[in-house]
Amino acid sequence: MKSPKALSMKYMEMKTLEWQLFNVFALESLTEQSRFADHDAVSFRQILDSVKKFADTELYPVIREMDENPARFEDGTVIVHPAVGTTMKTLGEMGLIGAPLDYEVGGLQIPITLFQALNFVIDAANNHVSGYYNLTFGAAELIAVFGNDKLKEDYLQPMLEGKWGGTMCLTEPQAGSSLSDVETVAIPQDDGSYKLKGQKIWISGGEHKHVDNIVHLVLARIPGGGPGTKGISLLVVPRDRLDGTPNDVTCAGDFQKMGQKGYCTTHIIFGENDDCRGYLVGTEHRGLAHMFQMMNGARLAVGRSAAAIATAAYEASLSFAKERPQGRRLMKGGKKDVSQEQTLIINHPDVRRMLLTQKCVSEASLALILQASYYYDMKHSTEGDEAKDYWLLLELLTPVAKTYPSEAGKRSVDLGLQVLGGSGFCNEYILQLYYRDIRIMSIYEGTTGIQSLDLLGRKILAENGRALDLLEQEINKTLDQAAEFPDQVAQLKEHMALNRDVLKSLLPLVMKGEVEMFLSDATVYMELFSNIVIAWLWMKMAVKAQEEGAGTDFLKAKIHAMKFFFQYELTLNHGLAKVLKTPERLTIAEDDEALLAFA
Repeated sequence: MKSPKALSMKYMEMKTLEWQLFNVFALESLTEQSRFADHDAVSFRQILDSVKKFADTELYPVIREMDENPARFEDGTVIVHPAVGTTMKTLGEMGLIGAPLDYEVGGLQIPITLFQALNFVIDAANNHVSGYYNLTFGAAELIAVFGNDKLKEDYLQPMLEGKWGGTMCLTEPQAGSSLSDVETVAIPQDDGSYKLKGQKIWISGGEHKHVDNIVHLVLARIPGGGPGTKGISLLVVPRDRLDGTPNDVTCAGDFQKMGQKGYCTTHIIFGENDDCRGYLVGTEHRGLAHMFQMMNGARLAVGRSAAAIATAAYEASLSFAKERPQGRRLMKGGKKDVSQEQTLIINHPDVRRMLLTQKCVSEASLALILQASYYYDMKHSTEGDEAKDYWLLLELLTPVAKTYPSEAGKRSVDLGLQVLGGSGFCNEYILQLYYRDIRIMSIYEGTTGIQSLDLLGRKILAENGRALDLLEQEINKTLDQAAEFPDQVAQLKEHMALNRDVLKSLLPLVMKGEVEMFLSDATVYMELFSNIVIAWLWMKMAVKAQEEGAGTDFLKAKIHAMKFFFQYELTLNHGLAKVLKTPERLTIAEDDEALLAFA
């Protein structure tokens, strides 16, 4: 029998999301762009309300069922919870699976910023279902952007209606994240199709019976492409052909996971009987470049999902702390008055520290996703140098937006467990579920290490550092409006200078060709850089709260959280900078592997 308290915990308050979306990031201002001119704030709120109602009634009530009855492989297919089918059908009918796409291909042309907010609501309610339709959107988007007219005609409508699912198939057993080692082959046929042979692992949503077909977007090698990633092409490979006959696409099993148990993760074999047909998307040997459009969107989606789980965990632990009496507050002189009633644990300073950390991480993670999404929308609705600058900002923030919510988010959920004490470790409370679910986010779509290499090795260096220059300009615009917070303004400027100082010490390694030395502590740099970005976003929220008068508890809490982040989190950068600037690299592989041996 589950505790009533455990079941009544809120999974998400909408007030912070709506405030960030409409006040901090001024979603309505995007309707000034011609691409979004058909929309307005009223229609945006109506869509948001509809999705929240669906999440409340259909998705949150079954998250425990999906966890307790995991996706499983049976008789050549994967059994998943009926909520997967409900979600695909409902969102398809609402037009939301491909909502950001152009009208011409069946989309609603809504901003990605709003699309991320809608998905955030669903992720917070039940992160086990969102991947099914998000991957369908990603696959459909690739077909819409790079596919020929025939592919668009054959595949887009049933995918956007939720009748067909979609996946992306990159990873192979021998390759892992090293896509240079992909071995799946695609041989051209006289009818213009390609015959595929190979296998892919970790394919999310790769097989189930709640859709009529599943359309795989597969990376494979077409002869003549050469070695490495430059020889990879992208193909549409349906599970079933358009006439309904099987396409020699076989599910070999489902991986059983510690979390996200309702989200199936499959092993797919193509061409086991030498009869699997695929169809080229875009240009031969340009598949990885095409796929990266989907991958970058998927990375933002992973960060968003992590932010949503951290938010749900924060709401649950906050609700518990407001109801759980334990102990008494220390009086002057350090004594307790045992004759008094017990106080709620939210009144204990250490519990408040943990809750404030959760608040800072979850709300800033959401702001980070919305900020990156805003840059995406502006990049796609402007032209020339302006569009290029928004693209550079988006490129710079994408690895951060994937990584910070994932890494800081799992620390945040861990603190939530601690707030609940022994209850947090018990199945009747939902925190343990969130703790298991969020753990995968730092692995999905490129691990933290890969994202960190991308940030330091590519994005910081791109265009001679112009992206960083642009970001600092954005930060300084916010600081110019923050006269009410002089101490924090000075602190953030100090850390921006600290970042430049760290780069000044690292960049000579690149000039000398010592790339491994330069990148050996990329993950440490990711943490330092992320803290600066998050400090900026908290300052942005505090400035908006101050502009609105800071007369309510809601707005006062934003300013308080900003100050907390600067005091407890941003100051950690001094230690990180010391690690990054030291000339000794203790993680570089040496000839003597005994350094890692256990004697």
